[in-house]
Amino acid sequence: MKEKNFFVWLGRFLASFGLLSGISGCNSPLLITPQVPAGGLNSFAPDQFPSYSADGRYLAFASDRSGRRSIYLFDLQEKRLVNLPNLNRGDSSQDQPSLNADGRLIAYISSERGKSDVMVYDRSRSRATLLTANLRGSVRNPTISGDGRQIAFETNQDGQWNIAIVNGQF
Repeated sequence: MKEKNFFVWLGRFLASFGLLSGISGCNSPLLITPQVPAGGLNSFAPDQFPSYSADGRYLAFASDRSGRRSIYLFDLQEKRLVNLPNLNRGDSSQDQPSLNADGRLIAYISSERGKSDVMVYDRSRSRATLLTANLRGSVRNPTISGDGRQIAFETNQDGQWNIAIVNGQF
């Protein structure tokens, strides 16, 4: 009888050991170490609000590296910053970028008119379009749809933060 109990115990022990070794042998790490890309992406100034294009080629972000809050676009394939003519201005701040699927359009917050506004920059035309000219209150956190036809953002024009959506061709 003792011999039978021993084998039952041994079987349970080995089964539990096998289960534990199967868990510990899993190839998925529990902690992932973030990779910091080389090639001029980061600076000594705060770099914030990263936004990927859907194809993974571009990364837009806001930074204080020029002395004023500006938007930058990093080409992850070429490992270089992309020039954005007519987007950043010395007399205002640009912040909180959001890229459409192919990275051609950038929705962002601008203080160009002395208050926060949502704008969309078209890289193919090097031109920005103001979307919130008639909106009272503040805006923040714009996000652009993949096809670039809709921009959603937060606004407090009614006294509390709500979501607004702008439709159109930009």
